[in-house]
Amino acid sequence: MDIAADSVQDLLSATGGGGTLGTRMGIQLSEASAERVVGTMPVEGNTQPYGLLHGGASCVLAETLGSVGAVMHGQSVDRPFAVGVDINATHHKSARSGVVTGVATPVHRGRTMATYEIVITDESGERVCTARITCLLRGA
Repeated sequence: MDIAADSVQDLLSATGGGGTLGTRMGIQLSEASAERVVGTMPVEGNTQPYGLLHGGASCVLAETLGSVGAVMHGQSVDRPFAVGVDINATHHKSARSGVVTGVATPVHRGRTMATYEIVITDESGERVCTARITCLLRGA
């Protein structure tokens, strides 16, 4: 079973009114499969006191995209619940405005764990952050 990107977006927005962190941060999915998850997030509203994109915001985008990929992979091994157990991020360049785009691709997809690399770029295509998340896959 595969979930379309709009269905995953509905899942992220399920509580309505910004009840989930992804909704509050303005994350929007444009593509979602176990092989590739793409999403965007505005810089505005997600900055630290110096006006730069907050590193934690980059981690939220990365964890969201990597977790969606892990959930979609987990469906194929009858373990559709993904729980993040490790995340790391390297911040390469600052962003002050516009939108950043994250692309999550699998590094490892097993029966009980999935690891995704997430590359976040600015509007000019320059790499802002590289992150990696590992998720434990749980059954229903």
